[in-house]
Amino acid sequence: MRDAFGGIVNISIIVVFIVIVSGYLAFNVNYTKAFRVKNKIITNLEQYEGNCAPGSPCAGDISTYIKGIGYNTSAPNITGTGVTCVDEYGYCYQEFSTGTSDNIKHYYKVTTQINIDIPIINKIMPSLRVFQLSGNTKLIKKP
Repeated sequence: MRDAFGGIVNISIIVVFIVIVSGYLAFNVNYTKAFRVKNKIITNLEQYEGNCAPGSPCAGDISTYIKGIGYNTSAPNITGTGVTCVDEYGYCYQEFSTGTSDNIKHYYKVTTQINIDIPIINKIMPSLRVFQLSGNTKLIKKP
């Protein structure tokens, strides 16, 4: 009887270990995608000097990139003035202004999120389902 019980315990330990490692790998893959999308949006906002309205070449480049790497999540829940959320692709950016009235510069805060959809973890900790990543652009002087 002792040997049978030891075998079941060993198998359950192995299964728990595999679930934890798989969850960690899934988190890393989703984190990497969200980080790469954030960096691409920051690069495009700087390159197009903040002109990333829907339908613009900047927004087209971002959507093509997002579709290419397979990033899919809902947009972060961010409120405030100057916030633009693109629900279809799961990111938001907010415009801020600095400087004097004759030399106004802008910068953007970009927020993406990591979507973790692992059923066991979602049952245990439902509030840890979404993590957000954010970053800022350099100062941009609009033409």
